[in-house]
Amino acid sequence: MRSADLARLAGVTVRALRHYHQVGVLAEPPRAGNGYRRYDVHDLVRVLRIRRLAALGIPLERMPALLDDGADDAHGQAGAEAGAEAGASAARLLDELDRELAEQIDRLVRQREVVAHLRAHRAAPDLPPELAPAAAAFAAASGSPELVRVDRDQAVLVSHLVGEEGAQHLAEVFRRLSAHDVLSVLAPLSVRFARLDADTDDAEVDEVVDGFVEVFGPVVAELATTEAPPGFDRAAVFLAEHSADVLGARQREVLARLQERLERVAASPGRAGPGAAP
Repeated sequence: MRSADLARLAGVTVRALRHYHQVGVLAEPPRAGNGYRRYDVHDLVRVLRIRRLAALGIPLERMPALLDDGADDAHGQAGAEAGAEAGASAARLLDELDRELAEQIDRLVRQREVVAHLRAHRAAPDLPPELAPAAAAFAAASGSPELVRVDRDQAVLVSHLVGEEGAQHLAEVFRRLSAHDVLSVLAPLSVRFARLDADTDDAEVDEVVDGFVEVFGPVVAELATTEAPPGFDRAAVFLAEHSADVLGARQREVLARLQERLERVAASPGRAGPGAAP
C-alpha cells in the first residue's frame, strides 16, 4: 500500500508518517519502481502501536524501547531475558508516566481553583489571584476606566517584582486598602484624582493629597511596624517610571507629595493623620 493508503487506514496524516520516519520510530520501506514507498500490514501495526503510545502521552523519542521490545527474539534464553527486560522497562515507563500525569492533574486542579477565584471576583484573568478581590473592589469603586487599567498594570508589575517572598505582604496591603471603610473614602478620591489636569488649581491638588494621606496614613503606619520584604524598593522605581508615562503632570505631583508625606508617616507611625506631615 502507498503512504496515503496507510495514513487513511491508521487514522494519521501522510505528514505524520514522514515525521515518524524522521525521528526513527517507523523504518522507511523500500520504494517501488515508480518511486512510491510500499508499506505492508506490519507497517500498519507499527503505526497503530505508535498512535496508542502517543495517546498515553509517551513522547516519540521514548517509543523505540517499547516498539522494539525483543518479541522477534522471544525464542530461547536470550529472547526470554530480552522480553523480561523490555517488560520491566515498560513498567518503569508507565510508573513514570503515571507520576507525570498525577502532577499534571494537580496542576490543572490548581489552575481551576485560580480560575474559579478570579471568576468569583469578576477579576481580569491576567491579575495575580491573591490581589484579585482587592483589585475587583477598586475597579468597581473607580469612576475611571483609565485608572482601572493603570491599577491593573501596576498590580501585575509590583506582584512580579516583589516575588513570592513579598506576595503575602503585598496582598495584605491591598486587602486593607480595599476594606469597606477605607474604600468608601478612597473611591470618591480616586474620581477626583482621575479628573486632575493642567487646569486644576492648587487648592484641589492640596485636598486630594490630604485625602489620600488620611486614607493611606493609618495603613502605612500599621504596616511600618513590620519590615517590607526585599523587592519593594525596586518595585517603587518601576512604578514611578510607569506612572510618568501614563499620568498627567498634576497627577504625578499628587503622587510625589503623597509619597513624601507617607514616608514621614512610616518614620513616625504614631502620627498617621492628615496633619502628621505638614
